[in-house]
Amino acid sequence: MNPVFSIKEAINKIEHFCAYQERCHEEVVQKLRSMKMDSEEIDSIMVHLISDNFLNEERFACSFARGKHRIKHWGKIRIINELKSKKITQTLINSALKEISPEEYATTFHALAERHWESIRETNLMKKRNKFCDYMLRRGYENNLVFEKVKELEHLEYG
Repeated sequence: MNPVFSIKEAINKIEHFCAYQERCHEEVVQKLRSMKMDSEEIDSIMVHLISDNFLNEERFACSFARGKHRIKHWGKIRIINELKSKKITQTLINSALKEISPEEYATTFHALAERHWESIRETNLMKKRNKFCDYMLRRGYENNLVFEKVKELEHLEYG
């Protein structure tokens, strides 16, 4: 059974929640709802969090984009879709994507592609190509990049 929180207790708990890692507004609202707060209380707590800089959507979006690219090696399409699912505006998504330099993006893409191509133990070229393309597209890389890379890797391997 969930305890009932006073506004002060809820603010204290949610400040720790936001200080632990960057959060988007949607995550915080859901957390407050799970704490059985009503909409007026949620609104006043959100205003407090934003004014005290515990909550900042732009900071969240930029941190999310950098982290998912550098750590999980996600492509731009996957990052965009995940940010949209968190109800982040297109303007903030665009500024978040600027956090990833084109050079860093290309380096990560090529390293991931080559590592994955080498790891596929498939003798049938069509199946290998499909596995590679599916994996890279699931990671959120653009179609044209994936298809150019698969041609390049096939050419290197099969001449």
